[in-house]
Amino acid sequence: MAEKTLVILISGRGSNMEALLDARLPARVAAVVSNIPQARGLGVAARRGIATAVVDHRAFPDRAAFEAALAAEIDRHRPDLVVLAGFTRILTPPFVERYEGRIMNIHPSLLPAFPGLDTHRRALEAGVRIHGCTVHFVTHALDSGPIVVQAAVPVQAGDTEERLAARVLAQEHRIYPQAIRWFCEGRLRVGRDGAVAVDAARAADGALTAPPLEAP
Repeated sequence: MAEKTLVILISGRGSNMEALLDARLPARVAAVVSNIPQARGLGVAARRGIATAVVDHRAFPDRAAFEAALAAEIDRHRPDLVVLAGFTRILTPPFVERYEGRIMNIHPSLLPAFPGLDTHRRALEAGVRIHGCTVHFVTHALDSGPIVVQAAVPVQAGDTEERLAARVLAQEHRIYPQAIRWFCEGRLRVGRDGAVAVDAARAADGALTAPPLEAP
């Protein structure tokens, strides 16, 4: 199977990007692109020898112009998968449709609970006992695409947003590389009902092995 090519989009520190780079995925990261020139993750990627680019949304008159420039930068690398790793811009339906089936995101909640921002605060305010994170394919509806994998963490007595966020982030760093590995291995299938199935892996001896359970 040919090696897959990834383009990673970030807006900040890029901790999920770093987790992906550390995971030794069967893929080539062609570029890391940010909409924020000062994003710390750009320096991290550059020090690892990965091409970086900035498409600053503030430099464009409207969202359509920004997304046209962003798409041009992405398409220059001909990626098999566009990876959103802390990318904070909401993408319009035409942009998402351009990469349908090959754009993935990680969200810090157990979707469909708590889409959007401030997930950890909202989870604490709601009094939930379980929180977590979700890897999903991106669709035109915010944080509602087909779910690839989730990981849960308990909400503990006395939790703050920061403590809960740290436990969730540790799981993000674990399941995002797993989901992208499955994609690169051609093991993900999205059914007509929107459910994602993970095909069993085929070992060197021809035996089938089931995907690992995704428990924290």
